[in-house]
Amino acid sequence: MKKTATSLADGRELIYYDPDDGTVRDAVDRRPLPVTHTESQLRHDPLLDEWVVLASHRQSRTFHPPADQCPLCPTQGDRLTEIPDSSYNVAVFENRFPSLSGGPEGPVTGEPFASRPGAGRCEVVCFTDDHTKSFGDLTPAQARLVMEAWVDRTGELSSHPGVEQVFCFENRGKEIGVTLAHPHGQIYAYPFTTPRTERMLASAAAHRRRTGRNLFEDVLAAEKADGSRIVVAGEHWTAFVPHAAHWPYEVHLYPNRRVGDLLALDEAEKEEWSEIYLDLLQRFDGIFSDGERTPYISAWHQAPFRGGEEFALHQELFTIKRAPNKLKYLAGSESGMDVFINDVRPEAAAERLRELGA
Repeated sequence: MKKTATSLADGRELIYYDPDDGTVRDAVDRRPLPVTHTESQLRHDPLLDEWVVLASHRQSRTFHPPADQCPLCPTQGDRLTEIPDSSYNVAVFENRFPSLSGGPEGPVTGEPFASRPGAGRCEVVCFTDDHTKSFGDLTPAQARLVMEAWVDRTGELSSHPGVEQVFCFENRGKEIGVTLAHPHGQIYAYPFTTPRTERMLASAAAHRRRTGRNLFEDVLAAEKADGSRIVVAGEHWTAFVPHAAHWPYEVHLYPNRRVGDLLALDEAEKEEWSEIYLDLLQRFDGIFSDGERTPYISAWHQAPFRGGEEFALHQELFTIKRAPNKLKYLAGSESGMDVFINDVRPEAAAERLRELGA
């Protein structure tokens, strides 16, 4: 893999990832862009003990442009985009409308209404230069290149001042809230450990005190032993619908060897992941019979850089769609009390996903 770093016209970083070491990337961003100025703030919720990000500048971000004005397609002639080159394999750049930006983080002020600058970093990951494709349309080699970009960015962002956790994810589908149709994902470098991770770590610590064992390892072993919710089982990875799935169709993909983050995966694990993940995405697109691609969120859960020894890297893939032309809304119980009500039994969801691979 060859990594080429350059700058966009407004000073933001752009990085190309290419499979060929001989690839030359020397195109210049010709847009007359002013230097980007963003301002986000973190405010602490004292009742839930968690941080909320305020980023009002994002109200003006690009929203569903026509395909011939897509900012993530490569530059063609006088049609200038975020990618100056006329083609690319994988490209990563600093988000022009970031939720988090700058660093190092400033001091916490105020009590009980504490706040601090929204330090951190948000990046966009373009999976391919083909506007018409989705991640599931990539070849295993292309998916593997995206994985290498995630690994590289996790390592780089871990050294940024104040960054505590790196989150690689993809939102697909307008139902999810995606504002650009081009196949892409994002990376958030948070200046704190996220609430979801904190809850998992607390559960893992309590399990260790009770049993002397690792919670993530025990969950994976129990799912394998039960078998009714396993979707795909490989030499290095296991994909299953969790026993208490929150979403109508939800799959967790775990490496069989517990590691804390993407940096710890070996070559064989990364190779097999590209095959299994593409298989899962193709199954997801076959769940419903309405002819539409299934909207989904795909999220990598990595250990924070401090205090995450008990954590296990895993990927969660889920859709908010519960039936053809029907969405699962987060209504009163889910949004008001964080109590999910699932419309599909996890065992039935797993059976459906297994059938789609037959």
